[in-house]
Formats: sequence, C-alpha cells, structure tokens
Amino acid sequence: MKVAIVHDFFCNLGGSDQVAAALHQLYPDAPVYTLLVSDRNRQGELLQGMNIKTSFVQRLPLARRRHEIYLPLFPLAIESFDLTGFDLLLSSSHACAKGVIPAPEALHICYCHTPARYAWDLSYLYARRAPWLLRGHIALVMHRFRTWDVSTASRVDHFVANSHFVAQRIERYYRRPSTVIYPPVDTAYFAPGERSGDYHLVVSRLTAYKQIDLAIEAFNRLGKPLWIVGDGPDRRRLRAMAGSNVRFLGPLPREGVRDAMRGCRALIFPGKEDFGITPVEVQATGRPVIAYGRGGALESVIEGVTGAFFTEQTAGALCEAVDRADRLPFDRDAIRRHAVQFDREVFCRKMAAFVREKWDEHLLADRGRLPADQ
Repeated sequence: MKVAIVHDFFCNLGGSDQVAAALHQLYPDAPVYTLLVSDRNRQGELLQGMNIKTSFVQRLPLARRRHEIYLPLFPLAIESFDLTGFDLLLSSSHACAKGVIPAPEALHICYCHTPARYAWDLSYLYARRAPWLLRGHIALVMHRFRTWDVSTASRVDHFVANSHFVAQRIERYYRRPSTVIYPPVDTAYFAPGERSGDYHLVVSRLTAYKQIDLAIEAFNRLGKPLWIVGDGPDRRRLRAMAGSNVRFLGPLPREGVRDAMRGCRALIFPGKEDFGITPVEVQATGRPVIAYGRGGALESVIEGVTGAFFTEQTAGALCEAVDRADRLPFDRDAIRRHAVQFDREVFCRKMAAFVREKWDEHLLADRGRLPADQ
C-alpha cells in the first residue's frame, strides 16, 4: 500500500500541523504534499524527517509571510498535485487539502479540522475589514470557494472529525457523516512542573475571531495579571486597549509556552473553537481552563473539575467565571488524568485502527467489483 499525506500548509505550527505530523509518524515513508511551508518553520522540529512536496504557491511573492492573499489560487494549487500511483490518501484539512484529486482506485480519508472557517463563518469579517472597493471582490471569491469546497467533498471516501462540534459542521455543509477522533496532544511533554504564579494566561494567535480583546477587557476590569503569549495581525490594537496589568510575551518557543502554562492560575480561552489543543495542553500540566462554553471546549473541559465555563461572550460573564474559578478547589492530578485521554498515542492507535478498517473494506469492495473470471 503506497500512502501520501496531504496537508493545507505549515505556517503557524498549530494543532492541524500536529495532526499532519502524527499521520507521518504512522506512515513515515509517505511523502507530505502541502501548499507551502513558511521560512521560519522550514527547519522546525515538527517537520524533521518529512519528505515535503510544495505547490507553486511556495514560489509566489510574499506567500511565505502572507499566504492568505493567495486564497483564490488554493483550489488550483491543491489540484495540481499528481498523486498517480498512491493507493491511500490521508488529508489533514481545514482549508483545501480535502480537495486534492485522488487516483481513480485510491482510498481518500480526510481528517477534517473544520470546513474552512474563513469561507463559511468569517467571510463577513474579511469583507468588513477590507477597503470598500474590494468588498464585492472578496464576496465573489468566498462564494466561489464555498462552491468548490462543497463540490470537492465528494472526493473524500471517509471523513474523520476532530470533535463532535466539527462533525455537526461537516454534516451541515457537506451533508456527509464522519467519525470523531480527537486530535493528538503531547501530554508527556506538557507535564506538571513546580512553577507557580499569580497570573492568568492566554496562548493564541492574535487575530479577531480568537476574541482576545474580550479577555483584555475583562482583566482590565479585574485588575489581575494577564499574560498573553502569541502574535498576529491584531497585536497593535490589543496592546493599545490593554491596561498595565496585561503583559504581552510575544511568540515563545515550545519550552517557554510550557513554562508559562505550568505557572498560570488558569488558561483563558474566550473564543469558539473547533476543538482547541491548547486547553488540553494546559490541563496536561495540571492547570484549569476558563472557556467560553461553546464549540470544542465543551468536549475537552469539565465544569468544576478541570475548569469553568462562561456562557455569554461578554467581559462581565468572563469576570464572573474568573472569580468563580478562583474559589473552586481544583485537583491538579485529576486535571492531568483527564488530559491524558487526548494523548498522541491514543490518537495514533485510533487513527491506525480506523484506516485499517476502511482499507480492508476498500479491498473487499474492489474484489466485489471484479469480473467472476478474475
């Protein structure tokens, strides 16, 4: 069985990239096809040992820093890969990887992080922030991308969703069933430490839909220390609204992120995410999570045991949740035990079993289609 892995792009080294790396761990001889790899991550530890094959987008001006400007070209780029000769395709998709064209007899299994949010849920945000002369163009681009996104769902034989929340989105937009396998978390690395601090923590890309401004507004009111790890296009705006109690640490190496998690009182997770690996990493260190009670956080955080929820995306609701969490007697060992069920090895075991099952079904179906004299 000849296997190929297809991944959207390696640019921020987030949760989707960890899934692609785990798939490569399962199939280390499989080449990894991706639109592009940003410069700063080309030598990243996560990509070591991968035979990476990039698309023409890699060579376009500014693509390694601003790949999103080439969204209209993503469908063409992903379809340009020649996957002739591969028996099994494993795509890791939150943008366009599922739209790859498989060989006629190949089996295609897609691990779907979400139907592309910037096309389905956030297109209004991109249009609103663009100059008004470009808004009509952006609306047309998003319309065409959505049409392509739906049509290419038929190229997938089986969908795997990273949460039940995403499984509902796959059903809504693609009208396809899916199997839920939670994404891998390196719980061995994010182990508890001895460090302790009096700050709350945000670890996130600083972009509008992450709702980091909500956390800043709440902690401006509370006056409690808030540390923010990460960078992104909203950095200047968020800095301008932050009080003196809010500290921006910028992007940190993996070890620095782990140290910050080990010492925090709790992680603040104010957005609605498809799953959210960061909350599980924090719980692996024994620290609780204060999260907006929608989306994937409902599947990774247990109210009163590993964290606390707020049900309205308002600063007042978040303040109340922070005060409530401060009074809860969290058990570090119990939080850690809960996180371990999302460990990388659990993902690999479940994903390997799923692939084996579907591959065997695929072979039986092929034999059933053969003429009797063969």
